Amino acid sequence: MNASELLANTLSADGHTRQDATAKLEAASQENYPAYMMMLSTELVNESSPQHVRNAAGLALKNALTARESARQLDNSNRWLALDDNTRNKVKQDGMMALGSTNAKIGTVAAQVVAAIASVELPQGQWSELIEILLGFVNNQSSTNMRVATLQAIGFICETIKPEILAMRSNEILTAVIHGARKEEPSPEVQLAAITALLNSLEFVRENFEREGERNYIMQVVCEATQSPSVTVQVGAFECLVKIMTLYYEKMSFYMERALFGLTVMGMKHTEETIALQAVEFWSTVCEIETDLIWEAQEASEYGELPENESKFFAKIALPEIVPVLLQLLTRQEEDADEDEWNISMAAGTCLGLLAQAVADTIVPAVIPFIEANIKAQDWHHREAAVMAFGSILEGPDPNVLTPLVNQALPILIDMMNDPNLHVKDTDAWTLGRICDLLINTIKPDVHLHPLVSALVNGLQDNPRIVANCCWALMNLADQLGYSEGDDVSAANTNPLSPYVDGIVQALLRVTETASNEGNYRTAAYEAITSYVTHSSADTIPVVQNTAVAILARMEQLLAMQNQIVGVDDRNNWNDLQSNFCSVIISVTRKLGEGIQPLADRIMTLILQLMSAAGKTSTILEDAFLVVGSLAASLEQGFAPYISAFLPFLYPALKAFDDTQLCTVAVGVIGDICRALGEHSSQYANAFMGVLLEDLSSEVLNRDVKVSILSCFGDIALAIGMTFEPYMQTTMGVLRQAGAVQPNPLDLDMVEYVASLREGILEAYTGIVAGLKNTEKSTLLLPHIPHILELVQKCLADSERTDTAAKLCFGLIGDLADTFPDGQVKQLLLSDWLMNELRQKNRYPQDVKKTLRWAREMVKRATA
Repeated sequence: MNASELLANTLSADGHTRQDATAKLEAASQENYPAYMMMLSTELVNESSPQHVRNAAGLALKNALTARESARQLDNSNRWLALDDNTRNKVKQDGMMALGSTNAKIGTVAAQVVAAIASVELPQGQWSELIEILLGFVNNQSSTNMRVATLQAIGFICETIKPEILAMRSNEILTAVIHGARKEEPSPEVQLAAITALLNSLEFVRENFEREGERNYIMQVVCEATQSPSVTVQVGAFECLVKIMTLYYEKMSFYMERALFGLTVMGMKHTEETIALQAVEFWSTVCEIETDLIWEAQEASEYGELPENESKFFAKIALPEIVPVLLQLLTRQEEDADEDEWNISMAAGTCLGLLAQAVADTIVPAVIPFIEANIKAQDWHHREAAVMAFGSILEGPDPNVLTPLVNQALPILIDMMNDPNLHVKDTDAWTLGRICDLLINTIKPDVHLHPLVSALVNGLQDNPRIVANCCWALMNLADQLGYSEGDDVSAANTNPLSPYVDGIVQALLRVTETASNEGNYRTAAYEAITSYVTHSSADTIPVVQNTAVAILARMEQLLAMQNQIVGVDDRNNWNDLQSNFCSVIISVTRKLGEGIQPLADRIMTLILQLMSAAGKTSTILEDAFLVVGSLAASLEQGFAPYISAFLPFLYPALKAFDDTQLCTVAVGVIGDICRALGEHSSQYANAFMGVLLEDLSSEVLNRDVKVSILSCFGDIALAIGMTFEPYMQTTMGVLRQAGAVQPNPLDLDMVEYVASLREGILEAYTGIVAGLKNTEKSTLLLPHIPHILELVQKCLADSERTDTAAKLCFGLIGDLADTFPDGQVKQLLLSDWLMNELRQKNRYPQDVKKTLRWAREMVKRATA
């Protein structure tokens, strides 16, 4: 079968036949890769072949070169680089020729192919002439198609390749792109491709942006493009402005005054929604940047420093111009709008919320007259816009400024839960949820709580969207008003919500008795139930117990229906429900502590059945494991009878190398079990340590799981104390090896990973030291202390260290000093670097300072 037939069969087939045809393509690629790549490129460049076949050839070529997963991408890159020069040159030549195809769609596919090859070769220092050739094509005035496709290729290359690789060619790329983006460009298609390429190249033209003359020219071209007769060019130009603001905010004052204020406000008023959306996005971006800068300035002033960057207060200056437009846009809702589809009224609401955070109190007088004028309007569009405006400005202004307004508005908003219009009720429930979340102190329990709870509970019988928002509001009420750890004794016994908890939970349980989960409302109801359990005070514990019994009964019922599942939808629904049940059981178990004992047998029996039924469904297994972990933590020694039945499920999960999340949770459960059983877990230590060390040596296990494993060694050591001796040498060797890993400072991912790796190692050392402290085996630590302190020194010398890492370091220094108070490690503890670190007056949070003071005291004692 030739290329054309093979590709045509792949496209015309349906269902499993298409899978067969795709498999044949895949097999052809495996069988003879060079011939396969040549076949595809020949088909791509063949002007007499049908468009759909050429298109398929181009996409198959691109897919043979690129992949989302890094391991597969590496394989694809290596296969390509291993090809002989003749084959590679032929494929590249065909791809470049196809850029000039008479069919514009083929040009776009060819652009993807050229960019895919470039993304493999350019980082290797190969195909260095590519950019020059492409720039020649861009200047070929005789073929519009070729210019468009070439600019698209440049855009794709800029999007996929690290900026530093292209920085050397930034001047030429920018010249070509800007030339095509000018208003004098006769072809709107070329202008759009150039604007898109500019958008993708903005990150690596930083040097050009530093030069005022070049920056002025770039800004002029982009600003002029916002006035293009072509809608798509205008949209692209506004997208460029959004990204320029993100990357070069500090350089924008001049342009804001001269052009951007006016252009963006005009853009927001544009009748074409796609343009208006981008112009609103511009102001949303400004507000986000300025909110961050305000936060940075506050943090710097707390430490008597100057902030690195200062806000230009563009949002505050533009407020009188932007707010009226945003409020007008709020009234442009569509009756049958799909809530998942982004539209202009949603964008305006989001922007108004971000504006409130950026300008704080200033927003209030600008918006309140609109709310007062429209909250009781005849037209539902205006009523809904007024409620949306009110809900949007609740975060940012000083709560003292908002309190009188919320007090005045609450009775009206509670009444509006009976509004005849669905959209108004939906936004109203969301606004009440925001009040419950952000301004709980404005809700007076004796005045507002009864009508508010009644309105939200009634809303649970409404449309799914309203139900979801009512659940969220009720959940916020529990989170903010209910009992939390650390509250005073009276709050632990009762709180203002107590009289309503039973009724609310019963209403939420009724909501969840449904086969559908439209708009995620059933999940929202289960999340709310979980909050009421978590924050319940002593007088509502019977509600928690009854909820547990109700959920376990549902779990039994659902497990019994396991054999009646038909189809993917049924299976997904079953999985969702089981996840919801597990979440509630986890919160009940944590809340009741050892009081869960009477239900423990029943819970564990159901969880073991659930794990059997789940098979390889990892999300269900994760949830089930988390239930087991919480049960172990609550029952402590009382968990022992369940372990032998659970282990057969745990070990396979620890071997599920392809499922990072499941593997991580399984490692966490080992820690939970060891903490629960203490020294009694020594009988399982051999098996646990064996499987964890095996996992560490795996080439394919995700590196983040390995961090969890190192931390778990600490849990095991702490639990079993002296009996950790047989694993000491191996574990310390592994930890020392891991601690020696040095990141490349330019590889941010690696820097972040090494930071978390070091925290995992510090946690392991902490558990090992604490486990051996005050035992006759503590001397086992002595040969390893220099290496432990070497890592501590490395971590504390890191200017980017986290507070968690600092606290672990100081804790470890204190533990070592406390373990050897009689001077055995005196010289090590007296080293200059360690003394300096203990004397440092760094800006640490209270808990870190407390640990540092304790460490100082221990070291003083051990070196006296």
